[in-house]
Amino acid sequence: MMRAHEAGALHGQAGDRGPAWLRYPEDVNALVPSLWAENVAKSDGVVTVAGVRVDELAREFGTPLYVLDEEDFRHRARAFRDAFAGADVYYAGKAFLSVAAARWIAEEGLSLDVCTGGELAVALRAEFPPERIGMHGNNKSVAELRRALEVGVGRIIVDSFEEIARLGALATELGVRAPVMVRVTAGVEAHTHEYISTSHEDQKFGFSIAGGDAMEAVRQILADDGIDFLGLHSHIGSQIFVTDGFEVAARRVLRLHAQIAREFSVVAPELDLGGGFGIAYTTQDDPSSPETLARGMREIVEGECAALGVEVPRLSIEPGRAIAGPSTFTLYEIGTTKRVALDGGGARHYVAVDGGMSDNIRPALYSADYSCTLASRESTAEPVLSRVVGKHCESGDIVVKDEYLPADVAPGDLLAVPGTGAYCRSLANNYNHVPRPAVVAVRDGEARLLLRRETEDDLLALDLG
Repeated sequence: MMRAHEAGALHGQAGDRGPAWLRYPEDVNALVPSLWAENVAKSDGVVTVAGVRVDELAREFGTPLYVLDEEDFRHRARAFRDAFAGADVYYAGKAFLSVAAARWIAEEGLSLDVCTGGELAVALRAEFPPERIGMHGNNKSVAELRRALEVGVGRIIVDSFEEIARLGALATELGVRAPVMVRVTAGVEAHTHEYISTSHEDQKFGFSIAGGDAMEAVRQILADDGIDFLGLHSHIGSQIFVTDGFEVAARRVLRLHAQIAREFSVVAPELDLGGGFGIAYTTQDDPSSPETLARGMREIVEGECAALGVEVPRLSIEPGRAIAGPSTFTLYEIGTTKRVALDGGGARHYVAVDGGMSDNIRPALYSADYSCTLASRESTAEPVLSRVVGKHCESGDIVVKDEYLPADVAPGDLLAVPGTGAYCRSLANNYNHVPRPAVVAVRDGEARLLLRRETEDDLLALDLG
């Protein structure tokens, strides 16, 4: 029996042995294409994006810096739009949202999912068509619901009985009809981290199918003259690679769909199967193409509808991080390095960068894995297993848990971490009063600022003394 290390799993693995999936690189300078945006390359060891060198970006915009490949972002949006032709594709505003990104999504023909009044405000500033906006959230305020109705969002995904009552009252007050979908929990365990698994019974989202709450929610909606029932919404989680969970969820949701038709003589026109499709953060990840996902999900829905004897509803899906995630990498500058002796004669090579859990809290939040590369020069040094850490006052402030880097990485070198386009800037914070980084988009050899870097003046402006 293997004995657990007293200090925890992070410390139980010797510093010269990585996880089983991590392979010793043939060329420590080479990029792994599956981890990077399509216009990212290396030239003489320097990472470039759409022809722009990262050392130039660092000089102009500083580090840490989120660097977004705009054409890659747009290409991924189009790929889902085309693969799911005839369905509505909702971009996840919570993954990454700015005025420019909302405009790209509109231009590429996608719809937009928002979860809060703040995300809705960004969408409206971008003049995103409100009828193509869906509003999620398990505890939307009355003010958020009122604004959604006033601007005419296309659908509101209801999550509680209180929300149904609030919407009915607001719709009557405003003289409008509230377009709603019912979020249901299908009792499916997604093969992902517990914190991003959202369709098992014991969690905060949705109405239980098994417990009868979903049917009761539909009953209350149909009885309210101010509400239009659009259909059912199911979302089993995020960073999902296999379709077996979708198959089970679709089967249960479509049975509910058929039951509603029988009991209420109402055919719900739409079914949202969520998505949350996985991306490649490291070489252990093997995501499916949009075409493969679309084919598999259509086969599941069409087969189940045929078995139940019901018409196939209009589908909508939510790719989640799969559009924004791979389009962006984070650029850091190395500040210090050290070799730390471990039990059993092992050692770990620590590389500290000028960011960390303030710009990417995902490793600390749910042990997310990332990769990285030396971004500012070619190296002839041997690869050594390294741990990239941030500058914050937490031992769990880890950016990349395990990666091979050249043994000669040194202060002043630039390091790039791919796959940071989703849930990194959105979850960014000011821990230790560190200002949040800028976001720059690069296209056709030109870089432009999407979100400026916060300053100490920004932080002090919030402090009223």
